[in-house]
Amino acid sequence: MYRYKWAFALALVPSVALAGPVTFIERAPADPAAISVAVDQGQLQGTLPQADLTDLIEAGRSLFATRFTGADGAGRPRATQAIIPTHFKHAREMSFQRASGPDANSCTSCHLDPMAGGAGDFTTNVFTSEGTESADFDNVDPQFSNERGTNHLFGSGLIELLAREMTVDLQDLRTEAVRQARETSAPVTMTLESKGINFGTLTAAPDGQLDMAGVSGVDIDLKVRPFSQKGVFPSLRMFTLNALNAHHGMEADERFGAAMTGEADFDGDGFVGEFSPGLVSALVAYQASLQAPLQTPFENPAWQSAAMEGEMAFTATGCATCHVPSLPLRSLSFADPGPLDTAGTLSASDVAAPAIYDLGLLEWAQKLPRNADGDVLVPLFGDLKRHVIADNKNPHFANELMGQSFVARDAFMTSELWGVADTAPFGHRGDLMTLDEVILAHGGDAVQSRDAYAALPQTERDNLITFLKTLRMPQ
Repeated sequence: MYRYKWAFALALVPSVALAGPVTFIERAPADPAAISVAVDQGQLQGTLPQADLTDLIEAGRSLFATRFTGADGAGRPRATQAIIPTHFKHAREMSFQRASGPDANSCTSCHLDPMAGGAGDFTTNVFTSEGTESADFDNVDPQFSNERGTNHLFGSGLIELLAREMTVDLQDLRTEAVRQARETSAPVTMTLESKGINFGTLTAAPDGQLDMAGVSGVDIDLKVRPFSQKGVFPSLRMFTLNALNAHHGMEADERFGAAMTGEADFDGDGFVGEFSPGLVSALVAYQASLQAPLQTPFENPAWQSAAMEGEMAFTATGCATCHVPSLPLRSLSFADPGPLDTAGTLSASDVAAPAIYDLGLLEWAQKLPRNADGDVLVPLFGDLKRHVIADNKNPHFANELMGQSFVARDAFMTSELWGVADTAPFGHRGDLMTLDEVILAHGGDAVQSRDAYAALPQTERDNLITFLKTLRMPQ
């Protein structure tokens, strides 16, 4: 049950804020603006009481479904979709543009299947470009951008928390290697492993220099970036800032405001102060609170028996090597701003104290299994690591022409399989219609598992697919 604090408006004017960080606004029918919440970032400090967290999540839910209008500040005639605030060479005349965006009214325009926060069909594909000054394009040719399907967001808070803990583990290992090398006056090679996932090795010299050539599946700064299909965003906050600008033309103050860009109206749409840090925090809280997908047994006994056989085949073929069924999480305390955000994103140094969202207060999180150490077992079926998944014999996943954040074109973050039964079509471009097709398209690091699957009798392949169909979205 959510606590609503309605602030009634006279005509088109929203009321003053009430006590607490969140104000809900009832807008008149003729009001051209659509945002119906206000959030005071200054009140988001320390561990939020459950009532305030509930309100913040509900505010984020409202924003996620809001169809932004020009009266909210939607549109960016002079700003590109690029991560770094960048101007178009020529102002855009169209409100929507499928290639360079904006391309959607709301978050739920794409994240809608089978419910808000879910995935999207091929029709919701988006086009990503590294572009800064070269982001001035108006077609979907692969030489200008990479086409990507819409991923679901369920369980995102747990994924970010895993990435934070893994980053700490890996960077602590780097620090220890440097310490040992100085103490022994000899090079020290350290295996980089966290939560059972191996990220290669590094070697520290006695003078503190590092050889990172052996690092695998993560950037050499050892920050695990779990979001986007290339694994380039470290946090929901950064992901949200980019999506607001790219897809909606809603520029967040913390990246596009005068303090960062020197311009009060960077995108040239005549609207100043489009999206406050408090509103971004609400969207982050909502996404972080989205329920983790869980394995859902079939009611049909024959199908469930086949799924159990398929789960064993999933492990035997090596699929579980990368699509690890679960990873241990030490803490459910989600800090926002988080520790891994970079310039252009609100950071812990920008606020008196980060807000702490205790995901353990959420009913669904209380049902997650734990190991003997008390760690939450996050059933993501992934490893938060990049892998090369294409080769000359299996080139399908090397069909991009542009690099992204210096990640190789044939390398992608392991797709978490939780919820996969409800997220067709498949692949980073959403151009594979069945799970059988997407498995057979694997190459590179996954070629042995792909070949092992292809060699199975048809019945065993069907059983494995049946198992994957138990990995459902929250019902």
